[in-house]
Amino acid sequence: MRQLFICFLVVCFVSFSANAQEKKENLVQSNKWFIAGPSKESEETINDVRLKKGIITITAKDNPKGEIELNVMITSSETNDGIPTNLSNESKFVEITYQSTQIIKLQAREGNSEGTGCVHGGSHPRISLPASPNQFKTIKIPWSNFKQDELADGKLLNIHNLCKFNFVNYNPVSGSVLKIKSVIID
Repeated sequence: MRQLFICFLVVCFVSFSANAQEKKENLVQSNKWFIAGPSKESEETINDVRLKKGIITITAKDNPKGEIELNVMITSSETNDGIPTNLSNESKFVEITYQSTQIIKLQAREGNSEGTGCVHGGSHPRISLPASPNQFKTIKIPWSNFKQDELADGKLLNIHNLCKFNFVNYNPVSGSVLKIKSVIID
C-alpha cells in the first residue's frame, strides 16, 4: 500500500512539473507596459486596454516628432527598470503575435556592465519585425537572431542578463499602428 502511495505521489509530481513547464507566460497579459514618444495612447490607457481586452495598441500622433518606444520588462516590475532575468539554456526563442503598419525594431535589452541591473545602459541586440498591416502575424525569433545593431557579426544577445523588450518605431508616420496580442518566451 505504501509503495502504491509513493508511486502515486511521483506520478502527480511529474505530471505537475510537466504542466508547469508547458504553461508559458504571455507578457501582454502578465506585465505592465511602458510608452515613450508621440503616441495617442497614454501608458495608463495602454495598460487598461491590455487588462480588459488582452491586447496592446499604440497609434502615432499626427505629425509625430521622434521615435515611439514601447517597453515591457521580462520580470514583472511596476517601473521601467528592474532586475535582469536569467533565462534557462533551454530557452530558444521568443514568439510574438502582432500587427503593424510599419517596420518595428525589436530590441532585447540586456543589463548594464556596471552590474546595476536594468538601469539605463547595457546592450540592445535587435531584429526587425516586418510590417503586417492587414492581419496579425505570429513569428518565432530564435535568440541567436538578436545581434547588436542587427549586424551579421554583431554581439549576440546574452539571455542570462535579459531586462526587457523595446518595440521601437524610429520613424513613425501619422496614424501608424502597432498591435500586440502576445509575447511568449520559450
